[in-house]
Amino acid sequence: MFEKQRTIKRPISLEGIGLHTGNSSRITFRPAPIDSGVRFVRVDKPDSPSVIADIDHVVDIARGTTLANGKAKVYTVEHVLAAVAGLQIDNLVIELDSNEPPVGDGSARPFVEKLLEAGIENQDADRQYLDIDTTLSYSEPDRSVDIVVTPSDTFRITFMIDYKNPALGTQYTTLIDLDTEFVEEFAPARTFCFLSEVEMLKSQGLIKGGGLDNAVVIYDSDKGQVEVDRIRNALDLREQAFVGETGIINDIPLRFYNEPVRHKALDLIGDLFLIGVPIKGHILAARSGHKANVALVKKIRALYEKKKIIGKYQKAGAAGILDITGIMKIMPHRYPFLLVDKVLDLEPEKRVVAIKNVTINEPFFQGHFPGHPIMPGVLVIEAMAQAGGVLLLNAVEEPETKLVYFLAIDNVKFRRPVIPGDTLRFELEMVTFRRNVCRMKGKTFVGDTVVAEAELMAKVIDR
Repeated sequence: MFEKQRTIKRPISLEGIGLHTGNSSRITFRPAPIDSGVRFVRVDKPDSPSVIADIDHVVDIARGTTLANGKAKVYTVEHVLAAVAGLQIDNLVIELDSNEPPVGDGSARPFVEKLLEAGIENQDADRQYLDIDTTLSYSEPDRSVDIVVTPSDTFRITFMIDYKNPALGTQYTTLIDLDTEFVEEFAPARTFCFLSEVEMLKSQGLIKGGGLDNAVVIYDSDKGQVEVDRIRNALDLREQAFVGETGIINDIPLRFYNEPVRHKALDLIGDLFLIGVPIKGHILAARSGHKANVALVKKIRALYEKKKIIGKYQKAGAAGILDITGIMKIMPHRYPFLLVDKVLDLEPEKRVVAIKNVTINEPFFQGHFPGHPIMPGVLVIEAMAQAGGVLLLNAVEEPETKLVYFLAIDNVKFRRPVIPGDTLRFELEMVTFRRNVCRMKGKTFVGDTVVAEAELMAKVIDR
């Protein structure tokens, strides 16, 4: 794994047709500066709109990964991104004069060959990695799909598929070293589908550019050549097709004995690029596809965002996500009105868990009430709102320059008094966030007991 960021030395292009759209397409790879990431640019549209290749811009995962940002939309990006990720390129501009990259031979090899032809060079900036330090997983029990990432000193993949088809059966592959294995052992693996899927995909308006020269088609019928001819005639396919002896239409030879599972691993490499940072972790996948891949990517991305917050605001060795020092870097409140002591967990734009230790030294206990100290309910809600402010400010850029104004507080309920010695735990989730206005729902606990709850509306403004 490389220590420096990488891009290519010169522009280079490739032409062909898109797998699903069938549109003619020219893709051009161009060098990009440090820390710019990978971006698709639709040069066929006015003003050449672009879309960043990350999980925030994934809009569809049906039979491929689709990215969009306004008028910039690109279908079936996983093979291109697999090439970029496999070659460990960090910064790249990818221009397209259509809405889908060329399918090539159904693998990532054509893109890999062009990028290597352009030349890869190191840039004068360190490459950042996300170290997976906790196990993350996604599963679909009804489909026996499981995908897990565990801690590892390097990037590894272990992948297993099993189909009730003699041409495929159970297949297994493992990638241990991206540097030495990717180009020869995984990039050439072609996409595959079953004969029974072809008619269905065509009826959905897909695979308009698909054919036996860019996909391995597996025979899965018991009707013999009759079924092959029926589907070929129904789809008006010009290519000749026969059942063959291997279970693969036209007996097209495989490039590897386990080419289908290698292609599944290739798709996974492309989808993992959407995290936005290369990872050090071991991916273990069973029967996984784009849906499961993207679901896991979202979890890893959340971990990445959390680690970025910790790295930016938290001092080394401190417990929790944010200690009081980190909170004070984000929040403008100060004594005696800073009512959050620590952030225990934070999922940007989703939820926050924070605590407030209530002591007899709180200034409000002098008058509320002498001899019977109770924390004012309005301050319990204020403390909850401040925890929500941490969540909200971390959903915007440069939170140190912003303030949170609360616009409404609804459905407030107080369940029991808060007294000295209590530790308040605030749990809030973001319901909506549009145009810098947010709605949150929150509860305050002492132990496992709810002491207060409310719905909050707030707005982010410049300081």
